[in-house]
Amino acid sequence: MIYNLNPAKSQTTQIKIGVLGGTFDPPHLGHLKIAAAAIENLGLSEVLFAPAGNPPHKQGQAVSPVEHRVEMVRLAIMGNPRFVLSYVDVEREGPSYTVDLIKILRQGFADEIELYFIMGTDSLAEILTWRAPAEIIRLCRLAVFNRPGFVADLGALEKQLPGMRARVDFVDAPAMEIAASEIQRRVRAGESIAGLTPEFVEQYIAEHDLYK
Repeated sequence: MIYNLNPAKSQTTQIKIGVLGGTFDPPHLGHLKIAAAAIENLGLSEVLFAPAGNPPHKQGQAVSPVEHRVEMVRLAIMGNPRFVLSYVDVEREGPSYTVDLIKILRQGFADEIELYFIMGTDSLAEILTWRAPAEIIRLCRLAVFNRPGFVADLGALEKQLPGMRARVDFVDAPAMEIAASEIQRRVRAGESIAGLTPEFVEQYIAEHDLYK
């Protein structure tokens, strides 16, 4: 299933939809496990995987062309009908700021539908550096999973962003120890990436000679 950029307003109530944004260069099993855990823990109906078209935090770094990243996400999630590919971030102009992504998605759903932006504790700890963090927590809830070595001080964040604590839901998910940068390094070194990313993604990387 592909997410429509301009869906009709839904009138269904009590629907929760997760949003997992990222560069996805490449998508890996950690992303899939986190999305599955969010669905199970929070009762989400689906998770939108939204590849970033122009990730601002990657400026000056080598990033695979967006068509490769989108196709790898499609391959990674195609076995799960509750995982949905969203083109919202790649079809718009400008830097891929989370607040803009959420605004567009929010406009596509009825007010009764709750959006959950899925992130790690590393991202939550840095949310004050994001563009318009107060707007983000107004538009959606935050589904936060643990990233080893990162702790977010909700008390301190609450002082800077009143209401933050009430907008955070922690997700009991397996610690994500897989990193896209490590997969890239392994490919460059000629090492195996089996078990780190779905087999179809592994085949795609090899066929298109990515990361070398």
